[in-house]
Amino acid sequence: MQDHEGESDWIIRAQQGDDLAFTRLVDAYQRPVFNLCYRMLGNTQDAEDASQEAFLRAYRSLRSYDNARAFSTWLLSIAAHHCIDQIRRRRPVVSVEELPVPDLPDGSVNLETKLSKKEERIKIRNLLNALEPTDRATVIMYYWYDFSYAEISQALKLTESAVKSRLHRARRLMSQRWLEENSSPVLATERILA
Repeated sequence: MQDHEGESDWIIRAQQGDDLAFTRLVDAYQRPVFNLCYRMLGNTQDAEDASQEAFLRAYRSLRSYDNARAFSTWLLSIAAHHCIDQIRRRRPVVSVEELPVPDLPDGSVNLETKLSKKEERIKIRNLLNALEPTDRATVIMYYWYDFSYAEISQALKLTESAVKSRLHRARRLMSQRWLEENSSPVLATERILA
């Protein structure tokens, strides 16, 4: 994930109490934080609440932020830890109505193809929900946010070997469940995490 232009200045000013600078950071990272929370929690309302809580926690901890660390990694780790806590407190319910259907150009595919893609997304959401919360965060950070092993390790306070192990275990579990639920043998891991 790339840092935003002027981000260093915004961080310094926000650390000095400039609320407008922090607002700019929120504007820059609102979508990535929400998306991470949504993928982890499974519904819009919980993701919005978790995003707000993540930004509130970041604001309170901003003075202790280490400028040597990527701000995006720091912020998303706050969001991921909050989501992990929420998942551990309760088992999330997948809201089928809230899962997005990919936008496809009109006329390029038929309704059956669109429904098939939506069903596939639901299956993937269910596979993610079946993972232990830290494994889910690891998969989401690696595949959706392109975090390196080192960044995930730092964000989730794991060793790099633990990150690799969790990814391997999660991929194997997701692939195995995908094959069990789908009769056509596809390269399951690639299809699931594409």
